[in-house]
Amino acid sequence: MNAAPIALAPVKTTCPYCGVGCGVIAVPDGRGGAKITGDPDHPANFGALCVKGSALGETLGLDQRLLHPLMERQPTTWRRALDRIAREFSKAIANHGPDSVAVYLSGQLLTEDYYVANKLMKGYVGSANCDTNSRLCMASSVAGHRRAFGSDTVPGSYADLDCADLIVLVGSNTAWCHPVLFQRMQKTRETRGTRIVNIDPRRTATSQGADLHLSIKPGMDAVLFSWVLACLADTDAFDRDYIARHTSGLDEALARARQIAPDLASVADATGLAAEDISTFTEWFCATQRTVTCYSQGVNQSAQGTDKVNAILNCHLATGRIGQAGAGPLSLTGQPNAMGGREVGGLSNQLAAHMGFSPADVDRVQRFWNAPRMATAEGLKAVDLFDAVAQGRIKALWVLHTNPAVSLPRADFVRGGLAKLDFLAVSEANRSIDGLLDRAHVVLPASPWGEKDGTVTNSERRISRQRAFLNEAGEARPDWWAITQVARRMGFAEGFAFESPAEIFREHAALSGFENHGTRDFDIGGLASLDKESFDALQPVQWPLPAGMAPADTRFFGAGGFFTPDRKARFIATALPAPREAPSAALPFLLNTGRVRDHWHTMSRTCLSPRLAGHIREPFVEIHGDDAAPLGLADGDYAHVRTAHAFATLRVIVTSDQQRGMLFAPIHWNDMTAGAGRIGPLISGFTDPVSGQPETKATPAKISRADMRAFGYMLAKTRQELPRWLVHARFAARGGEAIVFASECAPSELHRLLSAHWPDERAKTATSDADGQVYQTVVRRHQRAETLLVVGPNREDGAFETALEQFEAENRDGAVGGFNQAEKSGSASVSLGRIICACNEVRSATLRAVIAAGARDLAAIGSACQAGTTCGSCKPELQAMLARFADLPVRL
Repeated sequence: MNAAPIALAPVKTTCPYCGVGCGVIAVPDGRGGAKITGDPDHPANFGALCVKGSALGETLGLDQRLLHPLMERQPTTWRRALDRIAREFSKAIANHGPDSVAVYLSGQLLTEDYYVANKLMKGYVGSANCDTNSRLCMASSVAGHRRAFGSDTVPGSYADLDCADLIVLVGSNTAWCHPVLFQRMQKTRETRGTRIVNIDPRRTATSQGADLHLSIKPGMDAVLFSWVLACLADTDAFDRDYIARHTSGLDEALARARQIAPDLASVADATGLAAEDISTFTEWFCATQRTVTCYSQGVNQSAQGTDKVNAILNCHLATGRIGQAGAGPLSLTGQPNAMGGREVGGLSNQLAAHMGFSPADVDRVQRFWNAPRMATAEGLKAVDLFDAVAQGRIKALWVLHTNPAVSLPRADFVRGGLAKLDFLAVSEANRSIDGLLDRAHVVLPASPWGEKDGTVTNSERRISRQRAFLNEAGEARPDWWAITQVARRMGFAEGFAFESPAEIFREHAALSGFENHGTRDFDIGGLASLDKESFDALQPVQWPLPAGMAPADTRFFGAGGFFTPDRKARFIATALPAPREAPSAALPFLLNTGRVRDHWHTMSRTCLSPRLAGHIREPFVEIHGDDAAPLGLADGDYAHVRTAHAFATLRVIVTSDQQRGMLFAPIHWNDMTAGAGRIGPLISGFTDPVSGQPETKATPAKISRADMRAFGYMLAKTRQELPRWLVHARFAARGGEAIVFASECAPSELHRLLSAHWPDERAKTATSDADGQVYQTVVRRHQRAETLLVVGPNREDGAFETALEQFEAENRDGAVGGFNQAEKSGSASVSLGRIICACNEVRSATLRAVIAAGARDLAAIGSACQAGTTCGSCKPELQAMLARFADLPVRL
């Protein structure tokens, strides 16, 4: 906890978004905000930031913050709230046993938070029912690493991207989801001629920056890499010496690969790829020693995810392309501290310091912790955990910094299950959390990024400090502190005497080196003696760092040394790919899910930034034109998307970038930011049999046209409550919020329903256009306009964009007054277009004008309007606009 005010000086910390782990510099402004820039000295990003990172300063306000503890939705004290959690957990354990309680964690937590939560549950409560939402994003990578290497080890580093000759991106829209790394790859492509291959069912922004895009059928990645393994054998590309000295199991794995991929025609049929493209990729892979294969959610979030990972690892082991400069497999982690959570046993099938539940590991951790009741078996993984909640087997649950009621598959089922708990505690920073806080018996106000202090680990095993640069707001407190306070109240004070993150980190580091002697991959024993000052000054450091070793960037396995009993890697004979669910006449499509460029997870942070709202504002579904036409769907329509579990109503995007027979919808929207736009409820709960990670990329679905009769928008200086049945999306605007909506009601009826909830004492002016079809209401307070509502029979994007820009202009920089111009813009027809470059807020109309004026490449566009000159995330779209409006080929 911050005992003294934070000085208004630059603070080096780490971005709270993806697993790239970019260093940032925060300069507090003294008013609760901060200016955010990239840290040029941080080896993960060297000063570069994506637009989400650069907009972090817009997300630091207190409007949506939880600032006080709640009990039964009423304000309470920390003492009473902590007493209640300890009492309810202790009661459930006494009455039903330790496995009747559970903790569900998040990759948003710091390593120190994760550590004390796992120590409490697995060492003192005696239950391994302590899992994390990282189960939803990288558990299959963990399982694949452990099967092949004997440990959850990422062998290489980001530096390998700088010297690779071939970069293969599998199941990753890197340009949008890890943009800083993607720009690094593009620089390598420009300077070294490095080839980039993108393997993804969709054609994405990443595909536009690739030399070859393989639009593979969902779930068929293991077929493709089985073929690659067979071709490596047939072209004598194996590293026979490496295989003989450092691996085992090749014969069985190769035989299975030939069974899965017997010939080129079979592979083409199974994967849906052109034989010529398969051959090109295979030739490149076989001939290129310096190959890095990056894989992410399209691999992991699959019922065959672990086998996909091992099919990739088999190819690298067979060629010795691992642990070498410019060569190796690289798992791109989704969350900022998913890796740190893995280090301390954040997954229910692991113990701290990368140990498992073998008798020797259990004994070792128990002795180190002096644990009174050590868990001896794996706990429930996320999907099974919430099944147990619904079945009444879990009586008490503590959820920290995540929302399973939105993000888990079958989210409505999960939401209903939460209501059956005897006790639910939630630690959260944001009070606008959909479907979770209203079910909680106790809510703790947690310190968010900017107020938290500790460490995180990125995708290349690099530990960085996340430092506080703001004072804790209200009564917010760190998660590690809340967990230790509950532990003490449960009678475990001796094991939880921590008073600072530095103390927790020291114990975590000491456990990693305890009885290690090189037998375990994770060892940061060299940091176990850091005092508070050294911890505060800790520079980014990559593990391993055993006691007595100087910090250095490292790679694993270049000379073998795996963490299996015989120190050899295992080739894995993967299973024959078979979908858990197949399309049917009733559900003829497969629904794929993922992220968009400028939003993050369930938007609890990014929805606060007006800049991030400008690129994509509404939940949508993509469909190929050949599928859309027979269904009467056109670009810009609305459609109902149904699965066996739920339905959503989404804006339609018709695009040839989408595979025929497939749909794509983003995961971000929930009831707080949209109506009928939640995707989690639609997804099935099928999981990978090894990792327990759920399949989110291939759920059978149906799509049908939604006949909307009324459209409109609302601009408001305060949050407006809307009926749940209204299809809408809300987003931050400077000076307030904006909402766009559509309805099957007639315009006059919808206008009446939406304007009726404003109190009569507020001055309202309702008008309609000359044809009596467009209805407009302005609500004033103290003779100042505070809300504008426009409803009509057609969607008027131009009118909305004009009104929004005028609304924001009149409220920019704290101006008062309202939107005298915006309220006159209801019938405007000039469209400014959506924002393409969010960093510099450049809209499509400006870009069209710049191209029309003669800009013919990215440099000319950047010089004319600054688009593409900051984070680079918009470059693929800029290239697409160049091709569309200037008839130029797309090339980065």
